[in-house]
Amino acid sequence: MRGINLGRLLLALALLGGLLVFLYSQTRPLVTDPDAVLLLNRGFWFAGLLCAFVGLALAWSPEPEHNFDQGMAESAELRQQRQYLQAVLDGSPAGIVLVADDGRVLLHNVRMQALFALSEDELHAGTLTHLLRQYQFVELWKKAAHTGATQTTIAEVPQSKRMLRGVVQPLGDELRGHSLIAFEDVTELHRLETVRKDFVSNVSHELRTPLTSLRLLTESLRGGAMAEPATATRFLTLMETEVDALTSLVSELLELARTESKDVQLQLAPTDPCAMLQAAAGRLRMQAERAGVLLAVECPAGLPAALADPPRIEQVLVNLIHNAIKFTPRGGRITATASSRTGVIEFAVQDTGVGIAVEDQARIFERFYKTDPARNRTGTGLGLAISRHVVEAHGGHIGVTSQEGKGSRFFFTLSASGASEQ
Repeated sequence: MRGINLGRLLLALALLGGLLVFLYSQTRPLVTDPDAVLLLNRGFWFAGLLCAFVGLALAWSPEPEHNFDQGMAESAELRQQRQYLQAVLDGSPAGIVLVADDGRVLLHNVRMQALFALSEDELHAGTLTHLLRQYQFVELWKKAAHTGATQTTIAEVPQSKRMLRGVVQPLGDELRGHSLIAFEDVTELHRLETVRKDFVSNVSHELRTPLTSLRLLTESLRGGAMAEPATATRFLTLMETEVDALTSLVSELLELARTESKDVQLQLAPTDPCAMLQAAAGRLRMQAERAGVLLAVECPAGLPAALADPPRIEQVLVNLIHNAIKFTPRGGRITATASSRTGVIEFAVQDTGVGIAVEDQARIFERFYKTDPARNRTGTGLGLAISRHVVEAHGGHIGVTSQEGKGSRFFFTLSASGASEQ
């Protein structure tokens, strides 16, 4: 299509018209004959008409290949495609960044803000160094851009306290000179791997100690101790103690495996909370007396029944009281209590012992975790882990509050019998 450009037309007519007026004003005074004047006027009228056609020719121009409406439509389509791309990126559980080889950030998704705890200023950063503020990932990108090969690493981000796996993939073809970086949150996997390594290490340690003692005692008996009845009897007693320790460890490992696998069928029944407290305290009262610790039970009359599997909840209470005895110095006090609030029975064991450091409280219910291995040489470190799984299998919650040097309070909750039936 071709069309008239109005601006050009007006400009051309103005220029040519001005030129004709100038020529006519300069020529007319020289002509005096009337017939010649008439001929001159007709000539200038014809020239004016010719100028008009020339102006139209100059103003006649091709239309743009894309008109305004088409351009607007294409811009809207491009915006929509970019919105689609951003929606796909923002829906990804991984953090994604597209970066040029000169370090300019061209695109990133919203997941990056959570993974790196980005501030508003960092979220709109123009360079990768400003966006990440994590030298290990920046160096990984530089290495990938230099070698042209995919690079991977795992590092902790101090701002968000997350472990991230970063993968840098240099791009090719039309996107050569750019790299795509993906960040995956592996915090939980890293924690589980740490727990697994600790578990293997602790099981090996717990097995090695009694087995080493048994081997030494057996060698001593073979070396002549059998000929001395008193010594042989003492060694056999020590061997029996180590065998009991191994049996206890294996039993607790099997119990932990059952509770973690959720294969345990609980025999739930309405149970008197005070009866479970008294039974657990009764089993450990002599041990508390030998340790020089006062063990008291405070349980008000008229508490609602708890929906519980009594033997398992009693074992939880025994584990908590036993730990309290172990970490409470002579002359201290341990109080086992039960109380009720709306729909819930809360059991608690409070002591005046050494307390637990804040950094240890979050891990106290992990398998084999011991707050101070140098001081805590007894026990397997499985009691609290088993207690946590038993309480959670009942649908309850277990926790601890503690202050170093002032004691600890372990507590757990169970549903009241009437509340669960409603």
